[in-house]
Amino acid sequence: MGCMSKFDWSDLDARLLQLLVAVVEAGSITGAALRLGVTQSAVSHLLDKLRGITGDALFVKSGRGIVATARAEALAAQARELLGELERFARSGEFDPARWQTTFTIAANDFQRDVLLPSLVARLRAQAPGVALRVIPSDVPTLEMLRHEHCQLVVSPRPPEGSDILQKRLFEDRYRVFYDPAVRAAPRGRADYLAADHITVLYEPRRALDLDQWLAARGVQRRFAVMVPGFAGLGAFLRGSDLLATVPGLLQAHSLRGLASAEPPVPCPALPMYMIWHVRYQHDAAHRWLRDQLEAVVGAAAAP
Repeated sequence: MGCMSKFDWSDLDARLLQLLVAVVEAGSITGAALRLGVTQSAVSHLLDKLRGITGDALFVKSGRGIVATARAEALAAQARELLGELERFARSGEFDPARWQTTFTIAANDFQRDVLLPSLVARLRAQAPGVALRVIPSDVPTLEMLRHEHCQLVVSPRPPEGSDILQKRLFEDRYRVFYDPAVRAAPRGRADYLAADHITVLYEPRRALDLDQWLAARGVQRRFAVMVPGFAGLGAFLRGSDLLATVPGLLQAHSLRGLASAEPPVPCPALPMYMIWHVRYQHDAAHRWLRDQLEAVVGAAAAP
């Protein structure tokens, strides 16, 4: 660490902070270089500079990859905060979407992702071409995702509880029973529905869809022949089979286009969808603009 004397904290800049966050999130020099659009040697060079400033190894080899030290993880959390502050500082005057340069991260599972986000990207490319959209899975959203800036916005039916977390209902969907009309007819009532083989989404072991847990708790026992890890996987199994899938109706216009659907012959709750953000962004002009764009997209997507 003889190079430490060359550096002090005033050598820090936004590029170094972005680099730290990128390497921590990507878990590799290659991944960080790809995300930042620079060479691997540039990443290594800047990482050495950052090590000199912080006096920490920051990353250590682990198998074929690298893993962040506890100090690097803590610094990356602070770096996200600082980068947000810098961006807000730079934009303290009038906000112009056309001049906004950022990567905006939205957490969404594949239903919300496929139904809403392609239209949002089309709007961004037309009005804010300097904004890249990064989509990460929301799974069951946590407070930490928003507090630690893993993402700036979550789209989910399950807002986490927290006094510093805000939410707004985007739309409410209804469940429908999807099937391939070339193979079978709609179920002729509850008995026919329960006698059929079903397909559902299981995000991870022991993490059934809210609807599946809700029905099971009310004694509606279905036989699941197939379980896939996301809504995008349903169509391939439904087409050409006699399986039934009880899933959000909006999928009719997206991944389940071309399949038939019917009202469920068992009672199902409505499915509300929220956008969720941290209070620090409530009055941020850019964040508010992006929330408005998402609402405009929802208006079109949720229209019958």
